[in-house]
Amino acid sequence: MNLDNIRIVLVNTNTPGNIGGVARAMKNMGLRRLYLVEPRQYPHEEATWRAASAGDVLDGAVVTETLDEAIADCQFVVGTSARGRRIPWPLLDPRKCAERIDGIADDQQVAILFGREDRGLKNEELQACNLHLNIPTSEDYSSLNLAMAVQVVCYELRMLLAADSVPATEDAEWDAPFTTREQMELFYEHLEQTLIDVEFLNPTAPRQLMARLRRLYSRVRLDEMELNILRGILTETQKRIGKR
Repeated sequence: MNLDNIRIVLVNTNTPGNIGGVARAMKNMGLRRLYLVEPRQYPHEEATWRAASAGDVLDGAVVTETLDEAIADCQFVVGTSARGRRIPWPLLDPRKCAERIDGIADDQQVAILFGREDRGLKNEELQACNLHLNIPTSEDYSSLNLAMAVQVVCYELRMLLAADSVPATEDAEWDAPFTTREQMELFYEHLEQTLIDVEFLNPTAPRQLMARLRRLYSRVRLDEMELNILRGILTETQKRIGKR
């Protein structure tokens, strides 16, 4: 997917600060092509300071008088929509929409449209789209700030692009081998003896202490370095109380 083939199109944005926030959200995720259709106030200093270090995205923004101008050369157009339509239209959430865009944006121009802060895109604007996109939100409070909505969509595009560079599991790049079953059994023996030595564990009435400690350490999943640290602590404890 070529992010340079994807443009974010804001239609009749009311607040200039939102334009700056959108620029920042885009740059965070590696998108740079911003189109502004008849913005109410632009350029504006509020847009500039809200953009922070994304001033280059603002500087490169294309301002048009109509939506047709902004998407004339696009082969695929997505319109964000928060409400149901009388005539059903192809509709996806941001993640599925990003997957749909993935192959298209390799060599075709894609536009993602965001409407006015107070009422979104008009029906005729949505009818100019190949696909509608809806961001699922809580029924208790469904309103999203414009920059937040753009961030969600751009994030899903970024995640697809970064899929090969993100570790497949949380411990894929761990810095030490994980312990073997044998190493853990030796640790449990050492731990149990130390607890007896410090009179924390009564061997004649152990209850479920060791079982619960086994469950604790099994849940954590120790690596060899961590195990060596713990066993070192146990050894020093035994030395202090004269048991070694």
